[in-house]
Amino acid sequence: MARTQRCRARPIYLPSQPDTRRGDWRVLDAWQKLGRFIGSHMPFIVPLCVATGVLFPDQIGPVKTIVPTLFAFMTFQGALNNTLEQLVQVFRKPLTLIAVLTTTLVVMPTLAFLLASLLFGGNINIVTGIVLAYSVPVGIVSFMWIGMFSGNGPLGLAIILISTVISPVSIPLTLKVLLGQTIQVDVMGMFTDMVFMIALPALAGMLLNDFTHGWGHSKLSPATAPLSKILLIVIITSNATGASPYVLHMNGERVLAMLFVLLFTTSGFVWGLLLSRVLGSSREDSVTLAFDCGLRNISSGTVIATQYFPGEVVFPVMCGTLFQQMLAALFGRAVGYVVDKREKKRAEA
Repeated sequence: MARTQRCRARPIYLPSQPDTRRGDWRVLDAWQKLGRFIGSHMPFIVPLCVATGVLFPDQIGPVKTIVPTLFAFMTFQGALNNTLEQLVQVFRKPLTLIAVLTTTLVVMPTLAFLLASLLFGGNINIVTGIVLAYSVPVGIVSFMWIGMFSGNGPLGLAIILISTVISPVSIPLTLKVLLGQTIQVDVMGMFTDMVFMIALPALAGMLLNDFTHGWGHSKLSPATAPLSKILLIVIITSNATGASPYVLHMNGERVLAMLFVLLFTTSGFVWGLLLSRVLGSSREDSVTLAFDCGLRNISSGTVIATQYFPGEVVFPVMCGTLFQQMLAALFGRAVGYVVDKREKKRAEA
């Protein structure tokens, strides 16, 4: 009887294929490392951006035409980490919102007027520029810094939206009460900018995150975050070009005005921290309050100064371009340290 041999199947070895998934992972990892490098070195990168913008305004100035689009993308990317429900919750508990708006739109402009009048009483243009610099809405770019340092995105977004919406009333009222100046603000222009750079991209980001059940936050946001940081560098460099003619033609009074703006802008971050302490805010809210009190919408202030006042009024406003982003980069770490220390003491109590 013939034996039946059992044949064991031999494994078949195919030529090795490249692991495209591993390659993709390496590329993504390198891309995210670049983003982390930029974020951790902003205190050194921002001064270089400002210096580049001031020294090469003609070469970099044309980039300003696409800055609104860059802002829109950055707002979209930041909003991917939030949901509509979180934004609604901010409006349900408006105490923090009201406190920040009162500080930024009433307390700080009034204090700026009193101090500037003492130092520059003989030059109404410098005084007007300083008051205008702190009467404009909270800066849109604060939303990017809030996201970079793990603040409360929905709260920051709500503050930006409301301060921008009421600015056609708040700016003329502030200038009239403090300086006796009457101006007409381009309501439609500011509203259009707000819709394009803030409202629509923020809504799109939050809706995408909601409809994809968190995919926008967990996958898309980390992949696009490095690009957002690169665009922030481009925006800072581009905005600095506007200050070039004033920085390159200095005099003693302008130097003093620059120092005043530097110190008063610094105080804005401190105001935010003090306010968060009074309110007993969480770590995320404290970071948000610091950036929202420290950063202003310099672009809108520059437009108003250029349209309605002598050229010298523009100078104190443009000084904000030189200092705001550098201070934001420095204070980002300081705020984190102060708030974390406060949280530790609160936990031990």
